[in-house]
Amino acid sequence: MLNPQRSLSELPKMSAASQVERAVLAEEFNWLLKEEVHAVLKQLQDVLKEASRRFTMPTPGLESQLKQENFILGSSTMDQVKGVLTLQGEALSQADINLKVAKSSQVQHFQFREDKQWKLQQIQDARNHVTQALQLLNSHDENYDFKTGAEVNKLMDAVMLQLTRARNRLTTPASMTLPELATSGLMKMFNPPMPGDVMVNFYINLSKLCLTVYQLHVLPPNTTKNFKPSASSVLHNPGAMFELNNNRFEVSHVHKVECVVPWLNDTLVFFTISLQLCQQLKDKVRVCVCASLLLIAVVI
Repeated sequence: MLNPQRSLSELPKMSAASQVERAVLAEEFNWLLKEEVHAVLKQLQDVLKEASRRFTMPTPGLESQLKQENFILGSSTMDQVKGVLTLQGEALSQADINLKVAKSSQVQHFQFREDKQWKLQQIQDARNHVTQALQLLNSHDENYDFKTGAEVNKLMDAVMLQLTRARNRLTTPASMTLPELATSGLMKMFNPPMPGDVMVNFYINLSKLCLTVYQLHVLPPNTTKNFKPSASSVLHNPGAMFELNNNRFEVSHVHKVECVVPWLNDTLVFFTISLQLCQQLKDKVRVCVCASLLLIAVVI
């Protein structure tokens, strides 16, 4: 319905002007689909390739940004647990841990068996999500013809989903129950074997590689203490209880030590940059679409 405030003589001028504006918007949007989108996709590929290199195992004879590195575990507030971890890609290839027993101050020494490595599932999952994001981008090379803004948004949403999942795997360690920790394969990695009153757990938290050591004591069968099994958690506190093989245990001491892994920090930065690039491209598409709809509304 025409606006009654406008005279009939104004309509041809407005129509001509709107046609010019629509043509300009159409040209800008076409440039966005043909040029800008592919430029951003190239940026994303470059950034994610750098992220992917951080996860790649070193190739013998070739230089790689990822090298086998030793990290010293420690804490500024306690010295009950000290250790050195050797990280190579997604695997801990060696762990050397000293634990000072609370009651006797005796130091117990544990290390990985020579034939064992411990895969860090968080790093493996994050790497897989980066690989899937790259595959999505590679399926739309420079010759791909984007037809609509919705098609661009669909691709960006899919890439952002993989990147968000990758980031979440590094920032959100998995929760575990105490029986799950006690029966995990990690407890079979050490020489000498871990005693029955000690449990350990390795996990990634942001750019840090963390080790938690739990010291336990067995609850007497006739104890009057109210037994309540603890729920699943990343970190269990002293006093947490659990039952295993008809025995009841209580956590008496918890020791957490950690070290910063620089290339994990690099990877998190790459994720942030990539997510920002995706969102910026979506915003540009939205602005172009909104401008076109607004122009149509004004003409009507």
